[in-house]
Amino acid sequence: MRAARLIRMALLIQSSPGLTAAALARELEVSERTVIRDAQALQEAGVPVRSERGRVGGYFLAAGHRTRLTTLHPTEAETLFLSGLPSALRDLGLSDAAETARLKLTATLLPSVRQAAESSVRRFHLDAPAWFREPATPALLPELARAVWADRLVALTYARPGRDGSPPTTVTRVVEPYGLVLKAGTWYAVARVPGTRTGGGSESPGNTSPGNTSLGSEHGAGRAGGWRTYRVDRITAVDPAPGTTEPFVRDAGFELAAHWEARSAGFARALLRTTVRVRLSERGLRLLPTAVDGAAVADALASAGPPDPAGRVALDLPTESEEVAFDQLARLGADVEVLSPAGLRARFRAHATALAALYGTGNQEAAEASAPGAPGI
Repeated sequence: MRAARLIRMALLIQSSPGLTAAALARELEVSERTVIRDAQALQEAGVPVRSERGRVGGYFLAAGHRTRLTTLHPTEAETLFLSGLPSALRDLGLSDAAETARLKLTATLLPSVRQAAESSVRRFHLDAPAWFREPATPALLPELARAVWADRLVALTYARPGRDGSPPTTVTRVVEPYGLVLKAGTWYAVARVPGTRTGGGSESPGNTSPGNTSLGSEHGAGRAGGWRTYRVDRITAVDPAPGTTEPFVRDAGFELAAHWEARSAGFARALLRTTVRVRLSERGLRLLPTAVDGAAVADALASAGPPDPAGRVALDLPTESEEVAFDQLARLGADVEVLSPAGLRARFRAHATALAALYGTGNQEAAEASAPGAPGI
């Protein structure tokens, strides 16, 4: 454990000369006293670490010294070579640079570690998009990525989805692009509208028609400041912000992964604005997670009562709307019975009647007569 920490400390000092004991303690999650002891241990091991006092002081390596990565454990190398998403790098226009970096890293590794790293690439591959959907790379993604890298203020023009059947509207907004997220094959941009340094509301559900429950519309369009999330494939233009050429100053406390996790979880629950009561068979309970969002399943199971004499369980299922509930629950067939609301139950009754008519005895005879190879009349 300590050996790994010492290696990490040497690499931190090499990549960021001048880190203070306090900064290293935060990065390594240890005390400043432990940092001082570790620095002494590195010196005793032959790593020329020196500390300097004063306003611009900190820890440095001797001029010209470079720590080679020959001390990587094979498991660490395997993990490192699995950390990239080939499709994401390609979408961002970084696949060539990533391949060059991989070759450079490979050249620094010991033969035994190099073999372990290359072996992991042959054994594991991450294919992020869902089945039966060929994701298209948004045309403006590379330009937006360059703005993210450069902390460049931009004017985004995007199509805000309409609601209740209304057509989409085009909006242009000046934003600070903080990061890009690839979620289930779809790219999202996380940005902040200048005007606040912290806070901002969560994203709007946007278009919530059946099967479309993704982030992608901005929240609080009439307010100044705040965080926004945009689907990149809805962005139609990325232009320099008028009147400024200087990079914006990033919020030092912003962490993209934590921000996304918090906002996406809140978004998923914000969609669940309707509750339907259903009765499920044992098989229906097993299949429910395949048809309904995970957060909704957890809440529904928490409300479940004891099984009735037929083994069926009644529970309250949170969902986006009756329309979405019908689309999801119809997949469970006779393993689910809708108890309320009355309108949704009536819709399932009409659906069942239509199916019975379609597959009735008379229609079966007609289907057999028209099947390929059936004898003529």
